Amino acid sequence: MALSPIPVRGTRDFLPAEMRLRDAMQSIILRSYSENGYQRIHTPILEDVERLDKSEGGENLNMIFKILKRGQKLDLGKADLQEKDLTDLGLRFDLTLPLSRYFANNRNELRTPFKVIQIGEVFRAERPQKGRLREFYQCDIDIIGDPSEDAEIDLIHTTAKTLGALGFRDFTIRVNDRQILFDVIESAGFPKEDVLSVCITFDKLDKIGPAGVEEELRGKGFPDAAVDRFLELLGGDALGSLEQAAPFCSSPETPRRLARILSTTSALSEGKYQIVYDKSLVRGMGYYTGTIFEISCPGFPGSIAGGGRYDKMVGRFLGEDIPAVGFSIGFERISEILLGGGEAPFPLGGSRMALLYGEEDDYAAVIREADRLRAQGELICTLKKGKKLGKQLAALERDGFDGCYFFGQAEAKRFGEAQGE
Repeated sequence: MALSPIPVRGTRDFLPAEMRLRDAMQSIILRSYSENGYQRIHTPILEDVERLDKSEGGENLNMIFKILKRGQKLDLGKADLQEKDLTDLGLRFDLTLPLSRYFANNRNELRTPFKVIQIGEVFRAERPQKGRLREFYQCDIDIIGDPSEDAEIDLIHTTAKTLGALGFRDFTIRVNDRQILFDVIESAGFPKEDVLSVCITFDKLDKIGPAGVEEELRGKGFPDAAVDRFLELLGGDALGSLEQAAPFCSSPETPRRLARILSTTSALSEGKYQIVYDKSLVRGMGYYTGTIFEISCPGFPGSIAGGGRYDKMVGRFLGEDIPAVGFSIGFERISEILLGGGEAPFPLGGSRMALLYGEEDDYAAVIREADRLRAQGELICTLKKGKKLGKQLAALERDGFDGCYFFGQAEAKRFGEAQGE
C-alpha cells in the first residue's frame, strides 16, 4: 500500500509561486526592521517543557507540542507514570519566551536597550481549520531594557512602516493597556487573583460575542454583581475614551503613558493609517503587563499584527524585572491576503528568465551564458527546449517567469509577445 503524500493536518505545502511571494515578504520585513536599527538573532525551536508550561502563554499552554523523552530517560516501566515522566522538551509556541531566555543567557554580551529581530517558525497544536495552522512563521521585533513609552512608539512606527512596504494601507492600530483592564475588572468587584481568568474570557469577545462572554463568566462561578458591573463598564459607552477610563486607574501614570503613545504615533502616521484607543482589546497571553496593541485591516477578519509589554518575563530567568515590549507581524495572515489579491504590490526579486537550449548545444557553454546573464542581475533557470515550445512557454508564464532567452540568440522573448510553436 502506497504512503499518503498529504501533509499532516494543520500544515501545508507551498508551491514555488507561493514561496517566491513569501521569500519577498520576508526580505521586505527584514530590510525594514534592520533599517530601523533592529538586529536579527536566532533561537532554537526546542525549549525545556517546564519553561513552556510556566510561561503564562494563555490558552497556548494547552497547545504545546511535547516531545517524548529519548533513550534511558524514557522509562515506560515506571509505576504511576505522569506526563513529566514521558516528556522533557517541547516546540516553541511563540518567540517571546525564547527571546526572554536568550537575553537572560547572553545578557553580558548584549547592550541595552536591545532592539532585536526574530523571524522563525512556531508550533501550536491547534484544531485544524481555515486560517489556523499548526506550523507557521512569526516576524517579531522587540525592545528589551527600555521602560519608557518611547519603546512602544518605536515599535508601532516601525511595524506600520513595514506593513506599508508590504502594500497595506488604511489599517487601524488598536491600543490599550493591561493595567487599565486590570483596574476596571477589580473595580467591578472581581478579586485580584481572578483578573487574568476574566481577561482570558473577555479576549474571546470577537468570537463568542457579549452573550458568550457573560455565559462563560457566570459559568466560572463569579459573583453575578461583579459580572453585571463588568459588562456594564466594558460592554457599553461608559469607558469609550481614555478620559472616561482614567478615574478607574490605580495610577495616573497609566493613562498618561497611553495618551502620549496615541498622540505621538498618530502624528507620525501622517494620515496613512489610524491609531485608536480600544477598551475591549485584551490579547490572550498572560505575560502582558502594560501596553498592548493589534492591527486590523479592512476586509480581513482578526488581526494582522499584535504585541505588547511584558516587563516580568525576563525576570523569571534573572530574578529581577527587566522592561520588555514586542510587536509581531502575522506573517501567515498577510501572505494569505496577498496571495488572494492577485499581483503582489511589491517586486518579487529580479527579472526571472529561462534560458532554453537544444539537445545539440554544449551544456558547459549554456551554463557560462547563464552565469553571464546572472551577473547582470537576472535570475536564470536553464531548461532544455521542449518539443512543443508554445506549451512550454505558456507553462513558464504560469509559473511566474518574465520571459526566456534562446541559447545562441541575443534578444530575450518577454511574455506577452506573440508566441508560436
